[in-house]
Amino acid sequence: MVIVSSVSRFASKYRPAPLARLPPQLDPNEYQWTPEKRRSEAERVALRSRIKREFFLRLNDPRRTELIEDPAVIRWDHARRQNVYPSYRFTPKSSLLSLLWGAGPFVFWWYVFKTNRAYKERLKSEGRYDEGFRTSC
Repeated sequence: MVIVSSVSRFASKYRPAPLARLPPQLDPNEYQWTPEKRRSEAERVALRSRIKREFFLRLNDPRRTELIEDPAVIRWDHARRQNVYPSYRFTPKSSLLSLLWGAGPFVFWWYVFKTNRAYKERLKSEGRYDEGFRTSC
């Protein structure tokens, strides 16, 4: 039994548009697969499908009591959470967002307190400020 990968199965059905060239991934002149390469691809697909079937059988077992860990999810979570800073680069957008979320709240509250104090001082100088009367903020 020979298992053909999904790439070669759909590549045979692909027809390019009249004015477009065939992409190099689908052009048979670009990738002449040898029988050995086809065999290794079929073995890889069969192994992957066996592993996937075994995982889903374990996952959907009604008598399962232990936690099943998916290695792909663990790798993804590690790359997303623990391995961020070694591969992080500052871009103009990330720099602006860091500045906005880091210094933005301090600037906002400084402005609020400054304008409130100036408002109170202006009311005192005009004689309309009552010590018992609270203004906003």
